[in-house]
Amino acid sequence: MAPRLLGSSQCTFKASSPRYIAEERRTHPVLTTPQELQEAFHQCMPLFIALGDEVRLTIIEALAWPKPLDQHGLNVNQITEKTSLSRPAISHHLKILKEAGLVSVRQEGTSNYYYLTIADSTRVLMNLGFRLQEFIT
Repeated sequence: MAPRLLGSSQCTFKASSPRYIAEERRTHPVLTTPQELQEAFHQCMPLFIALGDEVRLTIIEALAWPKPLDQHGLNVNQITEKTSLSRPAISHHLKILKEAGLVSVRQEGTSNYYYLTIADSTRVLMNLGFRLQEFIT
């Protein structure tokens, strides 16, 4: 990251230096309010809950593992084979992952295939990280 030019003195500071942070606070008021930070945390709560369980992380690993190119997603039987979990347990945890936006499902005939959909979740988590960093610096 290139140093940012600050102030009229035309001197440069590294973005992580105390002088840079002090100058940023002086010239740019805090953009994230406590209420906005709280809202960002609340938006992430379903993700934290979904990711806070070892069984669900095992399912995410199974869905992320390389598979044949013509296959997009796994059905409950395939996840059972990869994880050694029971079908009811997998269904329960897939529901939580789906509600959190980490997994989506597509139907093919009578089978449901589950696959990772993390783009929106990643944006929500990155927003929280950005707001938190902005708030504390």
